[in-house]
Amino acid sequence: MKAALPLLLLGLAACGAKGPLTWPEGGPPAPPPGVTEPLTTEQMLAPPPQAAPDRVDDPVRRSEERLDDEFDLPPGR
Repeated sequence: MKAALPLLLLGLAACGAKGPLTWPEGGPPAPPPGVTEPLTTEQMLAPPPQAAPDRVDDPVRRSEERLDDEFDLPPGR
């Protein structure tokens, strides 16, 4: 069993790329429609406004009693 572990690790270390990564035939993918030039890494990593919208309307403007919620039940057994 002790001899199998180094052989297993050596086998896992041996799997991998045998050469550098290259683009498939035809080169890199075309930019999305409406984009004239390829996006930079920073542009691709910046989240759009829909991903993290600003809070516009706060439902509770001041401390007030909440209405009774008939679905707020204690946990079951």
